[in-house]
Amino acid sequence: MKKKECLEYLFRVSWDNAVIPGVCRAGALRGSADVIEMREGSDPGHVHRLPGQWKFDPITLERGVSHDSAYESWANTVSGAAGAPAPVRKEVQIDLLDHKGKLIVVYHLHRCWPSAYAAFTQLVDDGRSCLIEALTLQHEGWERQVPLNDPA
Repeated sequence: MKKKECLEYLFRVSWDNAVIPGVCRAGALRGSADVIEMREGSDPGHVHRLPGQWKFDPITLERGVSHDSAYESWANTVSGAAGAPAPVRKEVQIDLLDHKGKLIVVYHLHRCWPSAYAAFTQLVDDGRSCLIEALTLQHEGWERQVPLNDPA
């Protein structure tokens, strides 16, 4: 039996037609269905499980704290802290690239909005703290797009 290799990927995240600098971690794109249990009238011990509403888990994007204010600015539009009104919902794109930088797969996340923002995740007085900024996005699903130059 051949051992399967785990390919290494690079990625970039963008919204508003701009790549967001420094994103070093993106949570899983995950969807799941509610389970509806139906019992048979004549056999109460037998349960049918049916698919219910499909829902999408939020995704968290993390990056080192920097001078770029894209996370905070978007979060402020939801919290009301922003001065001028801006669109709360945005289309987000996650590009997966191979180790040579060639585009492999693009994910388009639809109607995203920030539900949580952390200016930094934790401070520890040990002289080695790495400040991580985090933005959690709610979304209404995604589409996977394979580039035209896909060898498959």
